[in-house]
Amino acid sequence: MAKRAARAAFGVFTAFTLWMSYPAFAAAAPERAIWTWEQASFAMLRDRAAGEDAIAFLRAKHIRTLYLYADAYNGENLLETQPGLYRQFVARLHRRGMRAYALLGSAYLHTEAYVLPQHRAEALAMFQRVLAYNAAASDDERFDGVNLDIEPHILDQWPEQKMQLLRQFLDLGAALMALKQASGQSLAVGPAIPFWLDGIELDWHGATRPVSEHVLGIYDYAALMDYRDHALGRDGIVSNAADEMASAERMRKRLVIGIDVTPDEIQKVSFDHLAEADLEHELALAARAFRHNRAFAGFAIHHFRGYQQWLARTPVSP
Repeated sequence: MAKRAARAAFGVFTAFTLWMSYPAFAAAAPERAIWTWEQASFAMLRDRAAGEDAIAFLRAKHIRTLYLYADAYNGENLLETQPGLYRQFVARLHRRGMRAYALLGSAYLHTEAYVLPQHRAEALAMFQRVLAYNAAASDDERFDGVNLDIEPHILDQWPEQKMQLLRQFLDLGAALMALKQASGQSLAVGPAIPFWLDGIELDWHGATRPVSEHVLGIYDYAALMDYRDHALGRDGIVSNAADEMASAERMRKRLVIGIDVTPDEIQKVSFDHLAEADLEHELALAARAFRHNRAFAGFAIHHFRGYQQWLARTPVSP
């Protein structure tokens, strides 16, 4: 698939078209995306040289989709006050055969609380700003999609109110997708979710299903935070994603497998303690396991600066 067509398949076509485009997608190496948080994103936007360096780095690492932070940070919201910075940078990504997804949600804004009814308006406004940006931008300047990072399990009340918070998370998702539908835009929208949601059965709108299935039923895709340092075996990347991958295939949705390379107290959740060659080996094994599943949409790496720092201190891959 040509670069321009591949970008269109993710950012412009409908979910059904995404599904039907799978044979061409599968013929190439699995797609790669990367989460890019506030400071790194703003640096790319404000400094042309930093943006060019980032693009060159991503292309060298075969990363085609940038989850680019697109909300407030340190009292600034560049999407609102300087949308031209986004227009210029997104257009540059597109000219190089890459895609840009608006990354919404952050630890800085404590967006885990956006599932709560009293913060629903903030979440809707955050998403509406991206829709408004896209509506005002030209084709080559528009975001191809949105990645949402709203994680209710971070809230202090999670242990006692887990089921209620999950219903509110789903309610929020339905409200966001209703905004998308009303806008007439077809950008791909999906959340980052932990892999263990498939183990929680929840009654939502009269249907009892694993939470991960409810999520896939709402959104166009999901990025599964499948943070493990090995592909195969019990508690590996493949086994932890198996149920979600099967559900996504059945529902004709897409599933991105998220992996982490940043330091963590629990060794098994990150490749931080391993080398780049180990990461590539394990991702190759995971890709091979999912190669016949139409839902498999590649990998997402957490996160841009952490990935660069990790590469700087790991042995160079052969």
